[in-house]
Amino acid sequence: MVPIALVAASSLMMWASFPPIGFGPLAIVAPIPFFIAIRGVEKASVAVMLSFGWGALFFGLLLTWLIGLGLVAWIPVWVLMGSFTAAYGFVLWVFRLWAPWRWWAIAIGGWVLMEFLRGRFPFGGFPWGDIGYPVAGLPGAVGSVQWIGPSGWTTLVVAVAAGLAIVIERRTEWKMAVDSTVVIVLVMIAGGLFAPSPSAQVWRTAIVQGGSPCPQSHCQNENQRIYESHLELTKSIPEDTVEFVVWPENSAGGQFDPETNETVRTAIAEQARRLDAYMLISGTRTVGQSEFVNFNIVYSPEGVKIGEYRKRHPVPFGEYVPLRGLLGFIPQLDQVPRDMVSGTEPVVFATEQGVLGSVISFEGAFARSMRSIARAGAESMVIATNEASFGDSAASDQLIGLARVNAAAVGLDTALGAITGKSTFITGAGSVGPRTDLFEEVVQYGSLQFRFGDQTVWVRFGDWMALLAVLGAVAVTALPGDRTAPQGGAARREF
Repeated sequence: MVPIALVAASSLMMWASFPPIGFGPLAIVAPIPFFIAIRGVEKASVAVMLSFGWGALFFGLLLTWLIGLGLVAWIPVWVLMGSFTAAYGFVLWVFRLWAPWRWWAIAIGGWVLMEFLRGRFPFGGFPWGDIGYPVAGLPGAVGSVQWIGPSGWTTLVVAVAAGLAIVIERRTEWKMAVDSTVVIVLVMIAGGLFAPSPSAQVWRTAIVQGGSPCPQSHCQNENQRIYESHLELTKSIPEDTVEFVVWPENSAGGQFDPETNETVRTAIAEQARRLDAYMLISGTRTVGQSEFVNFNIVYSPEGVKIGEYRKRHPVPFGEYVPLRGLLGFIPQLDQVPRDMVSGTEPVVFATEQGVLGSVISFEGAFARSMRSIARAGAESMVIATNEASFGDSAASDQLIGLARVNAAAVGLDTALGAITGKSTFITGAGSVGPRTDLFEEVVQYGSLQFRFGDQTVWVRFGDWMALLAVLGAVAVTALPGDRTAPQGGAARREF
């Protein structure tokens, strides 16, 4: 019972470090009971089952908002996430009797590799629950993401947790925990002192959160009513007050695509000219009988189209059905009748004030998606999302938490606009402005400041710290010398 209790406590603490509770420091100590439990069991099968349980409980609670899409969406995700942690737990158990410093390096590199893999496979991956995010959002820490990225904070957090787990087991092995803690403190101090900051033109910006007439469902004339709501709110914006207007994901969808509907295009152009403002319009466009594209279009103050970005990362089982031919027997999948055609490249928009970049929906949760846009030359960012499917849940706050860290990693001011979720402005230093309420129909005013000059270290070099952690884990398995743990100190606990 002791290992089960340790794993359950660890999983619950990890969950509490994310919204809706969102007490970030818990992420540093949350893995410790898990490490102790896995190191203390005698059988590999028990270690695997405990590790699967850790992941299933954590992700099952973290992603309860997926139940709004049906159990067919929620169950496969937590089973898959649990499978990743089960594999990681098996690795921890296999090397548990090795010298503490070797096991410590393997624990760090293994966790980093686990997050790397589940953030990419299968179907493009899923970054929710990465341990670096809740700590990277803390004061000081968020300013340092520009150098090490979210994955760098994963490396540091696991280093401290694994080191403390060893100290609890063997009091003489304190060096790894102390050294890791010192590094974290120094990095947080540096992040607080040298936080990234944009340095150029300020854009007065309005996010139009027009709402949905039927969130979590579909209703008659839904697309028309969403479009009309966003248009009416835009008409309420006084002249000479903004220079940029954002319409969230699918605010001009289906038959109200401005590129195929001349009436819609004319109405948007009229508002752009009236406000003398650039406008980003997000929507969907049907392609053939069974496909569609998800786009962001930017119009100039003259109402002229500047360019179009197409979403590159579709949501599996939300915007397309993987293995549709094999899974056709599942009736819930009929709710996704068309598959999204993915964009192929990052797109940025040159304006008179600076270069604008954008991503769509849960692309904003992927650090690599934001990084690719920054590398393409973006100097400020927009995340257009919908979130109508997730109701009154923590989904919107969780996305803001992820987007906050990613914005700090690329050092770009970011406008996050949602139809029914929470809309807000995030600075390139990682601070979050006032948020709208769920289901509120309102215009949220704020500003975006363009970043001129050098890109952040993380934009240029990527996940360099995470790579070093993985290479270090591989190296310690091959280095010569005694691999068994030394005798002495506190006895290793066995359950």
